[in-house]
Amino acid sequence: MVNELFQKDIMLENKIVRIVPFNESYEDGLRKVIFDTEITQYTGNHILTEADLKEYTAGTISSRKDGVRYPFIVIHKESGQVAGATSFGNLVFQSKRLEIGWTWYGKAYRGTGINKAAKFELLNYAFESRGFNRVQLSVDTENIRSQKAVLKLGAKQEGVIM
Repeated sequence: MVNELFQKDIMLENKIVRIVPFNESYEDGLRKVIFDTEITQYTGNHILTEADLKEYTAGTISSRKDGVRYPFIVIHKESGQVAGATSFGNLVFQSKRLEIGWTWYGKAYRGTGINKAAKFELLNYAFESRGFNRVQLSVDTENIRSQKAVLKLGAKQEGVIM
């Protein structure tokens, strides 16, 4: 049975970002930023063609329907453009823990404060609105940019999984 969280349309917002449920209506916006090997080199999703984009979109939407992961689109408020995507995943409701990950941003949005603004909203929602006790952020050991971004959030590295 899929937890009721997956049935809700979670929308979060601050002065920099609007975070909305991932759905096919954002595919044109994704198309403008996702064909970038820097995004996919650490994710295992190699999105190089229209077919890859369609498969990524369908799989991401399916992950929510199946109660596996709750994916979001991150919109840059000033431009109104899709900046990237992120997700809640590995949710363990009994233990009140989850992971924030599957995050990527288009080149124009990296280093602009969007990640920090989005993570603030996601962390606030997880802890304050949903009562989770622990949030994990996982980053590939070779993804130095993302490691630095997570540390800038005030997170603490607890270990390396090999």
